Amino acid sequence: MTFPDNSRDQATARGEADRPRGAGRTRTGGAWVAAALLAVVLLLLLIFILENGQQVDIAYFGAHGHLPLGVALLLAAVLGILLVVIPGAGRIIQLRRAARRHRNAHASTAPPAAGHSPGQATKT
Repeated sequence: MTFPDNSRDQATARGEADRPRGAGRTRTGGAWVAAALLAVVLLLLLIFILENGQQVDIAYFGAHGHLPLGVALLLAAVLGILLVVIPGAGRIIQLRRAARRHRNAHASTAPPAAGHSPGQATKT
């Protein structure tokens, strides 16, 4: 649906612009939504593990054991995620260090702000 260019002026004339709007998004609201989604995911994982309870033989570099199928698959998925997260975290750290070095190099060559020297405290 399209509105004419003066739709804001018409809304102001009708008093709609004075109506209070919602509070908007907050960190607490985001945390609540994240916690709710996490609870749903954990519930789905629990159902997956309970439905795949038959025992399977696991062998890894000479170690042998028995695990429920659901646990073995979940463990494989977590290890697969770690194969992506660990190098990614290393790359993020590397980029942050490079950005900090770049920022510090430019800060040391830039002249100080007018009226302030690097060691001078500001008066309040």
